[in-house]
Amino acid sequence: MHQLILNPRAERRLKMGHLWIYSNEVDTKRSPLKGIEPGSQCEVLDSNGKSQGYALVNPNQLICARLVSRKGAFTRKTLQRRLEQALALRERYFDHPSYRMVYGDSDGLPGLVVDRFGGYLVVQISSWGMERFCEDIVNALQALCKPQGILLRNDHQGRKVEELPELCEVAYGEVPQMVPFVENGVPLLAPVYQGQKTGWFYDHRDNRAHLNRWVKGRRVLDLFSYAGGWGVQALAHGATEVTCVDASGQALDWCEENAALNKRKEDLITIQGKAIDAMKSLIASGERYDAVVLDPPAFIKRRKDQKSGEAAYRHINELALRLLEKNGVLVSASCSMHLASDSLLEILRGAGRHLDKNISIIGSGGQGADHPVHPAIAETRYLKAHFVHLSGTLQ
Repeated sequence: MHQLILNPRAERRLKMGHLWIYSNEVDTKRSPLKGIEPGSQCEVLDSNGKSQGYALVNPNQLICARLVSRKGAFTRKTLQRRLEQALALRERYFDHPSYRMVYGDSDGLPGLVVDRFGGYLVVQISSWGMERFCEDIVNALQALCKPQGILLRNDHQGRKVEELPELCEVAYGEVPQMVPFVENGVPLLAPVYQGQKTGWFYDHRDNRAHLNRWVKGRRVLDLFSYAGGWGVQALAHGATEVTCVDASGQALDWCEENAALNKRKEDLITIQGKAIDAMKSLIASGERYDAVVLDPPAFIKRRKDQKSGEAAYRHINELALRLLEKNGVLVSASCSMHLASDSLLEILRGAGRHLDKNISIIGSGGQGADHPVHPAIAETRYLKAHFVHLSGTLQ
């Protein structure tokens, strides 16, 4: 096993609980990264030779190593135990086997995501370290969950970054194109082969449940709707009418399938196009809604996008506020890790003042228990949502 020797004082973050090692923290004269095979396991030593644990290494990346054990090598038994622990947490918290079962670093399995859809599992691997354990992962999941099928959805951007081969294939059993599951008591279908990420976004589950309390008898606008996570659940919880807007016609077809599953297809309106264009058109036609859901993709993917990204969030929130009825509720969400929750609040404050609207925050939320936050790794906490009440124009 190779050893990674750190520069003086570079172990301080690890001692505080962090798990990542950057290439510029490694003493490459004493322990060259060159020649280490991606996915190899290395013992990590501080500059005095004291062991800090064991890490899975990709020498070609800025984050060149991720600690997976403080004592002893990471083995098949370690993997099995971590999967058991991850499953135990979800089984205690959720009544139905529909959740993110493994969330990377937070579950001690960096580069591994597993989403459970009832009898089906969708696995995404985004690191060479976990790729080395792929067969063991599939075997362990079979034994733990007894699924009908396991899909390896390894055709995503994260694998390009790691220079891993991209593929999408069934690793065990059979997996249909649309898999059934339940969220907040609502039966749904996830497009696990063609959909974004693993086919669904479980992270907003609790925030959707919060909105579901406000929608009975109301008109709802669901922007960036994808497959209808917000909008179809609103219909199932008594909304009189829901309009879903998405740039993808395929996503809107999935919305319709989910609405039909809940016997509410006739109350679903779909608009294909860019959200901003649709919002401007709806404003021009005088449309107003009792609830507007604004759940866009990340506008700030890198630090250099901060200024332009915040301006984009401000713009779409102003448009959303203009589409709200008096006493309406706006759900303003962001999955940009680089946008702090307080920064989103400041954007909302500025949008309200610019439009001379009297708004108040009646709730805030983040990711659910199946996306646990590692207290030392800020990147594991990325999701935020604020519930904004519009009480009218300031007089």
